[in-house]
Amino acid sequence: MTLTFYSSAATVAVAAATVTSSPRVPFRPLASPPLPGFVSFRLTAKKLPLRSHGGGASSLSVRAMSELVQDKESVVAESSNPTPSELNHSRTFLDARTEEDLISGIKKEKKAGRLPPNVASGMEELYWNYKNAVLSSGAPGADKTVITNMSVAFDRMLLGVEEPYTFNPYHKAVREPFDYYQFVHMYISPLIDFKNSYVGNVSIFSELEDKLRQGHNIVLISNHQSEADPAVISLLLEAQCPYIGENIKCVAGDRVITDPLCKPFSMGRNLICVYSKKHMNDDPELIDMKRKANTRSLKEMATLLRSGSQLIWIAPSGGRDRPDPSTGEWFPAPFDASSVDNMRRLVEHSGAPGHIYPMSLLCAGIMPPPPKVEKEIGEKRLVGFHGTGLSIAPEISFSDVTADCSNPNEAKEAYSQALYKSVDEQYKTLNAAINHGRGIEASTSTVSLSQPWN
Repeated sequence: MTLTFYSSAATVAVAAATVTSSPRVPFRPLASPPLPGFVSFRLTAKKLPLRSHGGGASSLSVRAMSELVQDKESVVAESSNPTPSELNHSRTFLDARTEEDLISGIKKEKKAGRLPPNVASGMEELYWNYKNAVLSSGAPGADKTVITNMSVAFDRMLLGVEEPYTFNPYHKAVREPFDYYQFVHMYISPLIDFKNSYVGNVSIFSELEDKLRQGHNIVLISNHQSEADPAVISLLLEAQCPYIGENIKCVAGDRVITDPLCKPFSMGRNLICVYSKKHMNDDPELIDMKRKANTRSLKEMATLLRSGSQLIWIAPSGGRDRPDPSTGEWFPAPFDASSVDNMRRLVEHSGAPGHIYPMSLLCAGIMPPPPKVEKEIGEKRLVGFHGTGLSIAPEISFSDVTADCSNPNEAKEAYSQALYKSVDEQYKTLNAAINHGRGIEASTSTVSLSQPWN
């Protein structure tokens, strides 16, 4: 997921100045009333664990996803006014019970013209990669997890091709009538080796929740490793800070809201949709349109920040991290100082107290990006079972960092570098714990590692 935006200082000023002040929004969990005539797909009545403490998919996870499938099937049958898209939707993947059903279903939908050839081949490739990853976990019932999770994923992908979903500049996670947020958790959870996963400084995440309750805005500045980043954040914090996962708003690039294989997963997140600087010039004829779209998104962000109690995550590198070609070692990609400064000034102009924290992610192993940045939509999706890590450090004050700077440009660079240095240091601690086998012992004086789910 490409997490950055293209804008100028003038754009930020316009975004901040053109938003009228609005009352503070009280702090409450993300929720909405059920739609009349629809069966909710949310599993709130009996919340089930999304993973076993053994580090893989559990039988409870399988049962929960199976219930999601059953609820999904009932929406048309029990609704007095079903949506046209659900009513006319092919049941090919809803009816799938075996691997053969899924693979033959892809071929059937391709032959019927409902799946473009490139999407069909991408789905089949994804199936085999996901299967190999989940089975490698050695978790009981892993084979059943693959079938249930992929049947729902393929069904949502097919529906997205039949009835393409359009994302607004600010997209709220779709929780009803189908709960895409829960679906993403069920899909990603079996890929995480929880035995070899860690959270750094979990107490600071609890501190964030307290500040959000007080009406403060929080911005998380971090690196970006995979399309699964938002789900990894949610899953690693689920036991101790579930509000963060449900309410975090991700600044997301256009690729994750246009790729048919990725869109269902993006629908389950709160997104501020932008065009990445890395892809701004891919098509010269679209540059002006992209810049105008980004201005609209910045105005949406300014509106949100004025209401207070907002939690926004942005990766100012402009894209996912890549390994060092000479060593194969992963490292956080350098930050774009202008993106950091734009975000800082939006927070300062919001009228609500604001805080910027450096956060680090290590999760490329479960969904590694292509070796190089690709222009075309539809990248090859590799999938793995791997340990993951998330860490946060105390907020970094702009005034403290830049007190000795002689001009605005120097201050902008200094602040960006201070944030990056913290993210990089946290990443090295996570890397030592996860990829070099040191576990909890990799903790340092500034990063205290733990496993909140244990």
